[in-house]
Amino acid sequence: DAVLISHNHMDHLDRHSVMGLSRDQLFVVPLGMASWFHRRGRRHVVELDWWESIRLGDYRITFVPAQHWSRRSVLDENRSLWGGFVVEGPDTAVYYSGDTAYFEGFAEIGERLKPEVALLPIGAYTPRWIMQGQHLDPTEALQAFGDLGAKVLLPIHWGCFRLSEEPLGEPPAWLEALAKEKGLEEQVHLWPIGGGYPLKAS
Repeated sequence: DAVLISHNHMDHLDRHSVMGLSRDQLFVVPLGMASWFHRRGRRHVVELDWWESIRLGDYRITFVPAQHWSRRSVLDENRSLWGGFVVEGPDTAVYYSGDTAYFEGFAEIGERLKPEVALLPIGAYTPRWIMQGQHLDPTEALQAFGDLGAKVLLPIHWGCFRLSEEPLGEPPAWLEALAKEKGLEEQVHLWPIGGGYPLKAS
């Protein structure tokens, strides 16, 4: 097994969660982040640059670009990379975007790696003059889903932490309304926090 870390923001990389895992746990992290884990006694760490991959058994894990940023303290802004992952396995390919705004890279990810399942963020988007450059809103998530050419959209990044001004329940309600309007109810799955989604052979 591996733990995939998209970037170093506090809501995506929690020290207590890392320390609660085995010292033998493998972490796959963006370029520039291994030292953070090493200082905490975690030695099984693989750093990846954008478009680099590793193989774990029957799976290939590729780190892909995102439109975001990194910072852990006031002195380390963008000193480590950020991004998402595409995990290709025997049954399907799954894309996890990490935090991202809308950008042209979704089409390239879709063309190069052809994910069938896309985990895309839909929350923390207001006020738009601040958030548009770093987080998708539900409309942009559907646009990114189309760019990727994926078959299933699993919305993430909503309802856990109050990071912005919209109500916590607004992102899924907005996405559900958009999916009905566009005839995508069978492709958009509003799974509950803590829920799962079965990955079947296509």
